[in-house]
Amino acid sequence: MGIVACAIRLKAARYAADLMQTELATSLGLKRTTNISNMEKALTFPNREIMSYFFREHRIDFNFLMSGHYSQLPGDVQDRLFPALEVANNEWDQRAS
Repeated sequence: MGIVACAIRLKAARYAADLMQTELATSLGLKRTTNISNMEKALTFPNREIMSYFFREHRIDFNFLMSGHYSQLPGDVQDRLFPALEVANNEWDQRAS
C-alpha cells in the first residue's frame, strides 16, 4: 500500500491502457513526462488528475491505484491489468536489484 506499490500499479495501468509516457502526458495536457516518470519511480504519489484520467478513460479507479483493490474493476479491465501488473512488478524488481 506504500508509494512503491502505487508506482507499480500506475505503470501497470499505463501498460494496460497501451500508452507510452508521452501519450499519457499529452492526454493529461502536460508538456513533459517528468511528473509521470516521478510517479512511476515512486518519488511522488499519483495525483488526482492522473487517477481521474484512468477512471474516466480506462475504468481503472482510485481504489486500485492507491490500495490495490481490484474486485470492483470490470472483468475486461482485470484481464488487461493483471498481466501488465506482472510486467511492471518484474521491472521494478529488476530495477531494485
